Amino acid sequence: MSLDWLSTPCAQPDAAMRETAAAHQQQLTKPPGSLGMLEALAIQLASLQRSSTPAVDRVWISVFAGDHGVADEGVSAFPQVVTGEMVRNFATGGAAISVLARSVNAHLEVVNLGTVNDPGEIPDVRRAIIAPSTANFCLGPAMTSAQLEAALAIGAESVQAAKAWNAQLFIGGEMGIANTTSAAALASALLTEPPSSLAGAGTGLDASGIVHKVTVLERALALHADATTALEQLRCLGGFEIAALVGAYIAAAQAGMPVLVDGFITSAAALVAVSIQPDVRPWLFFAHRSKEHGHARLLRALDAEPMLDLNLRLGEASGAAIALPVLRLACALHNGMATFEQAGVSTA
Repeated sequence: MSLDWLSTPCAQPDAAMRETAAAHQQQLTKPPGSLGMLEALAIQLASLQRSSTPAVDRVWISVFAGDHGVADEGVSAFPQVVTGEMVRNFATGGAAISVLARSVNAHLEVVNLGTVNDPGEIPDVRRAIIAPSTANFCLGPAMTSAQLEAALAIGAESVQAAKAWNAQLFIGGEMGIANTTSAAALASALLTEPPSSLAGAGTGLDASGIVHKVTVLERALALHADATTALEQLRCLGGFEIAALVGAYIAAAQAGMPVLVDGFITSAAALVAVSIQPDVRPWLFFAHRSKEHGHARLLRALDAEPMLDLNLRLGEASGAAIALPVLRLACALHNGMATFEQAGVSTA
């Protein structure tokens, strides 16, 4: 196994198609710019898909699940067994993302990378077990080099499956008790900012719980201060599911597949991916601004303007699924509105 594939160049957006799409928007029967972000979304998607009629009808959602050793530090309001239990809930259709995926007619893939509470073989769950959990990163690196390579590759495999399915858009989701702690640690290391500016309530910590979480993060960041590259920071502070998201985002950009990024944890993964491969960034759309404390900072670092702000903090790709109809409507308007000439309407 090797990480050489991470350096494969990303596909490049079509600059000429961007200009064509932007010009088309100027001809539609509306004041220029009056549809705001919807216009920009359609133009970006046209450029990425190299198409004058952008579309996101076929959407693939991969939810990656994995447990975190740092849960031993008491940084979550929920017990660790929940991760394995939720894998089953995803597959049997009872989770929020399960309902949302059905509602927006998206294909949902569930990937189990390793849980302490192993649910075993479950229909419609891809079993890609690396280990029952990452190690407690307060005591040592979260992953070995081999585990990191495996997790990145598992994410890339999901993108390959999405490509074979002819998906027009990839959405990544995550599940893993204590993974907001891991995401905050990564964000703090990547941005060289104190964890107090990035750590939030996660699954529902109170004020004292957040203070404890920050203390745990400070210990971990001090221990891994020598990890100076994004890949090493991911190995030392990340999770299996976060690494899978990183691999998926890089593989999607290499394959020329647009990505809709969900919330706080997926944005931390996006920041890692962009730090490894800067050309990943044009392939990323951002669904919403999470209520999780550090998400706004991550969005600024990624120069990202999210579509929605609904005080969400669930994860699972739920915010991305909720934002998907906005992206679809942006396409419908771009493709379906009449031009001034077609409608016989006077221009300004």
